[in-house]
Amino acid sequence: MGARVAQARVASTHGSHCGRRAPSMATMHAPAPEPIPGDLLLRAYRSGIFPMADHREDGDIYWVEPRERAIIPLGGFLLSGSLRKLLRQDRFRVSCDEAFDAVIAECAAPREELAESWISRRIEASYRALHREGHAHSLEVWRGGVLVGGLYGVAFDRVFCGESMFSRVPNASKVALAWLVAAMRRAGFRVLDCQFMTEHLASLGAVTLPQDRYLGLVRAAAGTPDRTLPQAVSAFSSAGSGVAAGEAAAVALAEGRGAAGETGASRSPPLSPSAGGPPSSPGKAIVQSLTHTS
Repeated sequence: MGARVAQARVASTHGSHCGRRAPSMATMHAPAPEPIPGDLLLRAYRSGIFPMADHREDGDIYWVEPRERAIIPLGGFLLSGSLRKLLRQDRFRVSCDEAFDAVIAECAAPREELAESWISRRIEASYRALHREGHAHSLEVWRGGVLVGGLYGVAFDRVFCGESMFSRVPNASKVALAWLVAAMRRAGFRVLDCQFMTEHLASLGAVTLPQDRYLGLVRAAAGTPDRTLPQAVSAFSSAGSGVAAGEAAAVALAEGRGAAGETGASRSPPLSPSAGGPPSSPGKAIVQSLTHTS
């Protein structure tokens, strides 16, 4: 998620990627199908590997395996005072899987700091297909009916691998990431993979792990989450809407609080009177979730 720069082992038909050349890498020639089949992508993610491309029109892909992996512990998201205030103000509407194609297209668009996008048209088509199969999801951030930020990634077992995010207005991607963490906690996910570390992700609580330890966390996260990400996002979106909010609170109360594991994962607390009553808006519900870590 974010700019992909780190030491990595790479299998591809070329020796560099998107101006983000890794300091040390091994390469080999390997043909790749067109588009990438969903079952192959999911096997790769379970093995800690993901695809990249040289540029937007590149027909070849790299299979990248970082030597160090960035994750955000679900109980360790750093909610700054300014982000907390922004969320509580509900300046944005956040949705899940409402505009997946638009989100990945925005993420693939050229950026000022990157001359080329690693999201080739082939990779974009592959993730769109994976989304149709129910394994890739997007979070959209809207302002006045306009898509101004978001992120997308791949979900399997109780793991979500963030692929990329974008902002058209300040802090929109931070809002998307805060919602993602809260939704993952509510849904019973265990691992949020950010792939490569950036200053932006570090400021939000990301930490790095050796690849073998990351794979251990992925194996430990096998199993089915309590609910899907779209369901968890919908539960937060309903906060403050009367009956829907009461139903969300009842579900949360029935789930209770999960114990934090090595990943720092914990379920969101019930929206109970002891917490000051059910939140009056989606943003306040997200803040309440993120400020309870056990």
